[in-house]
Amino acid sequence: MRSFGGFFLNEGLIYGEVRGEEVHLLRQAPWLGLDFSGQIRSLGELRLAPPVAPGKVIAVGLNYSEHIKEMQRTEIGSPLIWFKAPSSLLPHEGTIEIAFPEHKTDFETELAVVIGAPAKDVSAGRALEHVFGYTVAEDISDRDLQKAEKQFSRCKSFDTYTPVGPFVYTGVEIEDLEISLRQNGEIKQQARTSQMIYSVAQIIAFASQSLTLLPGDLILTGTPSGVGAIRAGDELVATVGDWPPLRNRVANAVREKNNLA
Repeated sequence: MRSFGGFFLNEGLIYGEVRGEEVHLLRQAPWLGLDFSGQIRSLGELRLAPPVAPGKVIAVGLNYSEHIKEMQRTEIGSPLIWFKAPSSLLPHEGTIEIAFPEHKTDFETELAVVIGAPAKDVSAGRALEHVFGYTVAEDISDRDLQKAEKQFSRCKSFDTYTPVGPFVYTGVEIEDLEISLRQNGEIKQQARTSQMIYSVAQIIAFASQSLTLLPGDLILTGTPSGVGAIRAGDELVATVGDWPPLRNRVANAVREKNNLA
């Protein structure tokens, strides 16, 4: 397994491969090609940024049977997809800021896919050829807005509502990994990626029928059952397999009052 991350350095954004406590810097984002600059930095001297910079974030819903039951929904016969704003990305150790603390806002942990090569009308049999790597993500969701508006993009696109990382991993098998989330140390979600209704390959093939997937695009593959509300002061720890955990704190956002919720 190889690990690639995004980092803030001198107020700029850089990418590199993490090798133990060293970061071997790249001249460009890793999904654009592994062009190493020859520079090496200590991991401890760098501040983590989101390890991805997608042109679009595609989310998948209702991809675990038990989650469909807890949400009182029914299968629709194909992947349910929508877009999240790239500005909602949040790095490892970043703080999730609840936009409307009076609303019910839920955590959802997910396996995420980073596209590495353009994909349009690809078959499921060749879909994984277009993948650069995988990471851990959360799809934070304002349920009040989701129910009121009957669509998913706004309620899941507030700033900080897509924690992702810490890194992107390549050379990994993802067909049957444990996926879990702990809230304040208590296990809330626990399943296996093999329980997904639609596999990663099927999701990529389906999405590529409607739009062109480009290098760097991020796809969240759906959450298992056990979703629940977050509150200021919470700590969320999301894991996939034995990859480093994605850890985030929760706080209430400071917002200017207006007439629109």
